[in-house]
Amino acid sequence: MKWNTARFLIDLSRPQVMGIVNITPDSFSDGGQHASTAAALRHCETLLKEGADILDIGGESTRPGALSLPLDEELARVLPVVREAVRLGVPVSVDTYKPRVMQAVLDLGADIINDIWALRWTEPCANPAPAALNAMQVVAKHPSCGVCLMHMHREPLTMQMAPMEGDVVPQVLLFLEHLAQSLHGLGVEKNRIVIDPGIGFGKTVAQNFALLARQGELLGAGYPLLVGWSRKSSLAAITATPLAAAATLDVHERLVPSVAAALLAVERGAAIVRVHDVRETVQALKVLGAIR
Repeated sequence: MKWNTARFLIDLSRPQVMGIVNITPDSFSDGGQHASTAAALRHCETLLKEGADILDIGGESTRPGALSLPLDEELARVLPVVREAVRLGVPVSVDTYKPRVMQAVLDLGADIINDIWALRWTEPCANPAPAALNAMQVVAKHPSCGVCLMHMHREPLTMQMAPMEGDVVPQVLLFLEHLAQSLHGLGVEKNRIVIDPGIGFGKTVAQNFALLARQGELLGAGYPLLVGWSRKSSLAAITATPLAAAATLDVHERLVPSVAAALLAVERGAAIVRVHDVRETVQALKVLGAIR
């Protein structure tokens, strides 16, 4: 199976590691560490040396409780980094839900749109001109870019205040199937689309682990699966000890459970894992590859 993106045909016969590049002052894991263009590009180069196959660049934090970032500010953060990152010789993904950001980064040569809203966002406009942009239309009009559709319950500001109810697996599967089919109906070839169950986006700890345990059911949609467990609070919740409560477990103390979750996701059929700790994840996947 291959993932068709703007400049690259990505071979998914081997698990792909997507390295996270947060150009934000407030991301839950590494906010502020790579906020400048120079720092972000240095981090890109570090992730590639550690074995990242894909770079995923984002300018807006989508942690629980996060407020939406103004369009101009996101463009100012993301565009200078993408302009340089596309010269590094690897697929460049941009983590955004705003259609105008999508259009701008695709114009610069980005390969993949990674959208937590699954292309459901329409750019609001204060007056009749310019016309509002629709995220699905932006992707559909591009001749070849890749896209990742993610499931999210509610929105970042409110998603953990009232998480999903009931059996989440069929709900997530139905949602992703519907959005993927809608995009396919607009002329986007199936090999351009991957899906993401949205670990931590409006789900309880138990629901997140149900998605991992029953990940095979999500593969029934017929699309490659991208999964992002890296440093998520659900991992802290189950690995905390009496001396280190989950609420106080530093994100950098979640490395081992993050790698374990990535490994289990791949073993259960995930084609791409989105991670902060690239070197350690690549090493673990090499061990898995050795016994396959």
